[in-house]
Amino acid sequence: MQKRLIKVHKDDNVAVALTNLKAGETIVLEDTEYTVLTDTKAKHKIATTDMAVGDEIIMYGVLVGKASEFIAKGGVLTTENVKHQSAKVSGKTADFNWTAPDVSKWNDATFMGYHREDGQVGTANVWLFFPLVFCENRNIEVLKEIFEKELLHQDVSKHRRLLRSLINNTGDDTPEVEESTRVFENVDVKFITHQGGCGGIRQDSETLARLLAGYVNNPNVAGATVLSLGCQNLQIQIFKDALAAISPDSSKPVLIYEQQQMGTVEEMLNVIIQDSFEAIKKANNIERKPTPISKLKIGLECGGSDGFSGISANPTLGHVSDIMAAVKGTAILSEFPELCGVEQELVNRCVDTEKADKFLELMKAFEASVVAAGSGFDMNPSPGNIKDGLITDAMKSAGAAKKGGTSPVEDILDYGEYVTKSGLNLLCTPGNDVESTTAMAGSGANIILFTTGLGTPTGNPITPVIKVSSNSEMAIKMPDIIDFDSGAVVRGEKSIEEMGDELMEFIIKVASGDIETKAAKLNQSDFIPWKRGVSL
Repeated sequence: MQKRLIKVHKDDNVAVALTNLKAGETIVLEDTEYTVLTDTKAKHKIATTDMAVGDEIIMYGVLVGKASEFIAKGGVLTTENVKHQSAKVSGKTADFNWTAPDVSKWNDATFMGYHREDGQVGTANVWLFFPLVFCENRNIEVLKEIFEKELLHQDVSKHRRLLRSLINNTGDDTPEVEESTRVFENVDVKFITHQGGCGGIRQDSETLARLLAGYVNNPNVAGATVLSLGCQNLQIQIFKDALAAISPDSSKPVLIYEQQQMGTVEEMLNVIIQDSFEAIKKANNIERKPTPISKLKIGLECGGSDGFSGISANPTLGHVSDIMAAVKGTAILSEFPELCGVEQELVNRCVDTEKADKFLELMKAFEASVVAAGSGFDMNPSPGNIKDGLITDAMKSAGAAKKGGTSPVEDILDYGEYVTKSGLNLLCTPGNDVESTTAMAGSGANIILFTTGLGTPTGNPITPVIKVSSNSEMAIKMPDIIDFDSGAVVRGEKSIEEMGDELMEFIIKVASGDIETKAAKLNQSDFIPWKRGVSL
């Protein structure tokens, strides 16, 4: 029989409803009876003791809020009776000792990857087109249409034919779609557009240059075609300097074109198409080879979270993160606003005081900028989060941080910095799903794991994004975007370790090209740079 309540940590004074609860029901949890006082939806929390105004609310063993009204034992927690509260944090206060999980089954595991000259290994082989400035977006879009239709032979007419049938009243709402064929089987072409590169402040362009350089240096990228107008803030040399800072000896092919030096658009596009085609032909010669899983750099993301995310999907990613740390692979945890309330634990997990201080400095600067804009981390939960039981930022953060597992924090990266250390890395990004996944790919992630309880189609142009659902109902409802279902953890059918091992096996298949992610099938290639500065 499925459990109906769960207390995540022994010190918690709240329990999570695993199913819908009716007022008046009596439920036994850990030999204690709880009478449900009001109808409570699954994923929401009830108090396990009477709480007076100002009493601390503990979940995941940490402070996640305080009572703003009296809450009786068995009463449901809401935005009306609970306010955000997080623990104060200082510097590193304790040494950290970690017991790594048993990874004997993973020590010899391999995936089929694309080996690069700098020692990195890709899970994909992408030729990337992008502009240095938004003025070149149209030319990128023209190239996208040309290459996707002629090189990839992508069939983009299914919905167009459906609309045509409606216009002509033919009644054919299920038009047949021809199978897509490709000129080259071993290389993909992807296209990025953005609204940056000029305007704003110079720091915005410099930050964008570092991000784009990170995309070129990502092991999933075989090479790139870069378009520049010529007069913009993000000059070609700034981009070249950013790329050299990441990889000074890089031999990866990068084709750069400046429109103001080339004459007409037609002349420029003719040259770009011919040069890029020849480069893509060479990239197609790169083949997958066996690679230890230590070459994986796994980004950890959550979006559209629900009350089960911190119980099932996020801890499952945490187990994968610990496996990566134990086999000398890499994991990247981002979304700094969603680490609010668990800073002290993360600080103490940092390998030295220098890393701990950098983490706190970045957190404080980020929060100060948010406050200066008239907001705060306490306003982080979205309406969807709140509806599904995540009613304070600290509550959301405590569950989100579970993606980072339990291993030491080896390095702290500011936005745009490239990962260089194995183990767990913390990367400063916003909580926004696409801004965060965009940043992780720019910092070198060659696989991204993305947990969701509500559903989101987010993908990335160069890095496969594996969508992990926190509950089976959503996975069944949205099978076109969900790759992996961790709902069995909520039902008590599998442990976090069992689910994490299954996810690890799935990751290897995606990394080897045996499974295409749902986001890739939908051609979901989201790219949003984080603009820290103001516009002038």
